[in-house]
Amino acid sequence: MALVLNEEQLMLRDAARDFLQERAPVSHLREIRDSGNVDGFSRDLWAEMVDMGWTAILVPEEHGGLGYGYTGMGIVLEESGRTLTPSPLLGTAMTAVAALTMAGSAEQCAAILPGVVCGEHLLALACDESTRHEPERVAVEAEKEGDGFRLNGRKTAVLDGHIADTFIVSAWTGSGVSLFLVPADAGGVSVTRYPELDIHAAAEVKFNHVALGEESLLGSLDQGQPALEKILDVARIGSSAEMLGIAQEAFERTLEYLKERKQFGVHIGSFQALQHRAAHLFGEIEMCKSLVLKALQTLDEGSGEYAELASLTKAKLSETAHKAATEAIQMHGGIGMTDEFDIGFYLKRCRTLETLYGDRYFHLDRFARQRGY
Repeated sequence: MALVLNEEQLMLRDAARDFLQERAPVSHLREIRDSGNVDGFSRDLWAEMVDMGWTAILVPEEHGGLGYGYTGMGIVLEESGRTLTPSPLLGTAMTAVAALTMAGSAEQCAAILPGVVCGEHLLALACDESTRHEPERVAVEAEKEGDGFRLNGRKTAVLDGHIADTFIVSAWTGSGVSLFLVPADAGGVSVTRYPELDIHAAAEVKFNHVALGEESLLGSLDQGQPALEKILDVARIGSSAEMLGIAQEAFERTLEYLKERKQFGVHIGSFQALQHRAAHLFGEIEMCKSLVLKALQTLDEGSGEYAELASLTKAKLSETAHKAATEAIQMHGGIGMTDEFDIGFYLKRCRTLETLYGDRYFHLDRFARQRGY
């Protein structure tokens, strides 16, 4: 498949860019921060995103969605990265929908996906239990009890956990890992919200003797680890698409600044050292565009060969977006470190996404192991 967007995808990109630049510029993020909004995003803006059809992009048509594919979702996430728009798009509209369509039963999809489409049902993946991303190490336990299960343990760094209506939880079930759909209002569930570096929020979620019915099991008993890895790879590619938007916007803003800022009576963009740094960064971003698009297309093709590509994409985008954001601050000089300019927000969001579902070192190691090293 050619690494270019088709006409429909270009139209989606332009529509998303126009909408987000008008309705959710970086000033919108400042407003969320300064207002003390505990949700970390605007419910009104989320409703407008629903009207745009973004929550329906990955949902199959039989559940009220568009079934448009991962490439379409990645395009929207990329544009949201450009404006740093806080929303449940990554956690719910991409990651959770992927979990349900990959592992959910027809009854589970019918019960949850229509609510996702209309923006009323938010979900959060709860798979980490320490400061490091180690999804294969699971201490949360779900013991068999009658026709159901009893869930105990703790998850941390749960993206959107403070606003979720349902958690997708990995738990040890005696002979392997299983995935469960856990209502946030179930007895024994407690959620503690905490702010992140980038103004977004996450949560620590505790499960104390939470009673779950047999219908809460997502996928097959004791066979949840392979499904979890596939779900995480979708989330990793989605976060990489958002980082691509961050890298592009930070770079483009920096270029404009280099053309405007004068030092010693000349524009600093005329300095050869800065030109070389900008040219190198341009080449890295162009490479990342192809990498993200290939990863999204591979998801759409449905092949089981996207694990290596997911780690490669996450590692490379973490490196490049970080470089774009730090170079942007350095080339802006002292004012780049101040709250007066927006450029610092790009580094903060980038740092959060870098560590989400595994940092570049985690994925370099994972990629090497997948290649037999």
